[in-house]
Amino acid sequence: MDFVFMLTRDDRTVTDCLHVLDSVRELGITHIGFKDVGVDAVTLRRLHEQIRALGATSHLEVVATGRDQALDSVRAAVDLGVDWLMGGTWVEETLALLDGSPVRYLPFVGEPQGHPTRLAGGPDRVAADCRRAEAAGCAGVDLLAHRATEADPLALVRAARAATGGRLVVAGSLTTQEQIRALAVAGADAFTVGSAAFAGAVRPDAGTLAAQLTAVLEASGSRP
Repeated sequence: MDFVFMLTRDDRTVTDCLHVLDSVRELGITHIGFKDVGVDAVTLRRLHEQIRALGATSHLEVVATGRDQALDSVRAAVDLGVDWLMGGTWVEETLALLDGSPVRYLPFVGEPQGHPTRLAGGPDRVAADCRRAEAAGCAGVDLLAHRATEADPLALVRAARAATGGRLVVAGSLTTQEQIRALAVAGADAFTVGSAAFAGAVRPDAGTLAAQLTAVLEASGSRP
């Protein structure tokens, strides 16, 4: 299962993202993501260039809850040339903007609300959204399972896995190694961790970001 290290806290890219990325380069993390909020456009471009220089796969996650802002994030993803665009719910409009680019799209499923984002909707809604996304031509889905307000997170993961053969990424609010291992059993292809690592929640007895990320890599089975 792939681990996507999000250089974000509370759904915003951390202002010292360039320094943070440089400080953990020796861990060999192969998937790295960010949001297009929290830092300016120049920093985002430098960040993406640095991710590329590490040989890692890049991910931009949309957090805007309004249509126009969300589509601006899609344009930013195309401009930067990220590998994966995650989030957003305007599937048809997003795919139209991505047409002709190599960017692969994973929309949110369920009903994301607010910022930081919470997820409404149960397994049936998630499964239906997964089927619609696959039929539209998306490469998979982005599921905020552990931000669910109405359902068990693993029930949502299992419903999504049964409904799509595309890439299933579980994003947001993972804080323990046990949660990560359970995702693999439920069928997730990848997951994201950002805030929990910066807050020291994954391994509370260790003080460094590198120690937190090492614990995540161990739980995912993707440690180099």
